[in-house]
Amino acid sequence: MVVKKCPKCGSTNLVRDYEHGELVCADCGYVISENIEDLGPEWRAFDSDQIKSRVRGGAPTKFTSPNKGLVTEIDKYDRDIRGARISQKKLAQLSRMRKWHKRASIATSMERNLAIALTELARICSYLGLSDETKEEAALLYRKCVQHELGRGRLIESLVAAVIYTVCRTQNIPRTLDEIARVAGIEKKEIGRAYRFIRRELKLNVPLTNPKSYVPKFCAALKLSGKVQERSIKILNKAMKKGLVSGRGPTGVAAAAVYISAALEGERKTQKEVADVANVTEVTIRNRYRELKKELKLKVEL
Repeated sequence: MVVKKCPKCGSTNLVRDYEHGELVCADCGYVISENIEDLGPEWRAFDSDQIKSRVRGGAPTKFTSPNKGLVTEIDKYDRDIRGARISQKKLAQLSRMRKWHKRASIATSMERNLAIALTELARICSYLGLSDETKEEAALLYRKCVQHELGRGRLIESLVAAVIYTVCRTQNIPRTLDEIARVAGIEKKEIGRAYRFIRRELKLNVPLTNPKSYVPKFCAALKLSGKVQERSIKILNKAMKKGLVSGRGPTGVAAAAVYISAALEGERKTQKEVADVANVTEVTIRNRYRELKKELKLKVEL
C-alpha cells in the first residue's frame, strides 16, 4: 500500500530511511511502516566506471531501429578471444551466419517496410538537422501508421516525409513543407496529402504553425542581431492579438516582421534577401509588410 501522508499529523513530508528500513514522518517523527523494500541496486559504486561495469540493464529501446535495438548481432571483428586472426574457413562460416542472421531478422513484410522507412527517416532528419528526440518521435509515429495499415497504396518515402512534418508541427520546429519536400525528393502536394490523411486517421491534434518560431531561423540566416529578433517577436505578438496572422502563411508574416525590424534597428536588408531566406516571393513580403505597417501603425522609412 502506498502511503501519501502521515496518519497522525496528516503531513506529506515523509522520509524513507533505507538504512533502518523505515518510513518516517519528518514533521512529527512517527514511524509509519517498518521493513520497507529498497528498490535500488544491491551493489555499490564509487565512480562512473564502476556504475557502467556493474549495471545490468541494457541499452534503451530505440524506435529508429527496425528491431528496437533488442536483437543480437554478429560483429565484424573477425578475431578470436585473444585478438588473433581466425582462419579462412571460420571467416567463411561467420560470413554465412551474418547473412542468414540478417535475413532472419527481417522476415515479414512489416519488418522490411520498417527497415526501408527508418533508413529514409534517419537520412531526412540528418539533412534537416533534427534532434534524436524528434527522430525517435517520428519513428514511433511511423510505427503507429504501419500498425493502422495507413501505408497501403502510398509511397513509403511520402509517408515518412509526412510523419516528419507532423512531428515538426507538433514540436513547433521551424521546418516548412517545401524544405522537407526538397530533401525527401517528393512532391509537396503528395506529402501534404499524406499528412492530412495521417492526421485524420490517427485523430492527431496538430497545432497551427506559430510564425514566431521562424524568427530565430531567419535572423540567423540573415546574420541579424538579437535586437532585431526581439523586435520581430514583439511585432508578431501585436499582429496575433489583432488577428493579422490568421489565413496567411506563417513564413510570409514572420519574414515581413524580420524585414521591418531590421529596418527599424538600422540593419536594413532587401526584400530579395529576406525572401530568399524565407523561401517566399518578394510580393508576399511586400503585401505582409504593408498590412503590418498599416494595422500596427509602424513608422518605417524604407
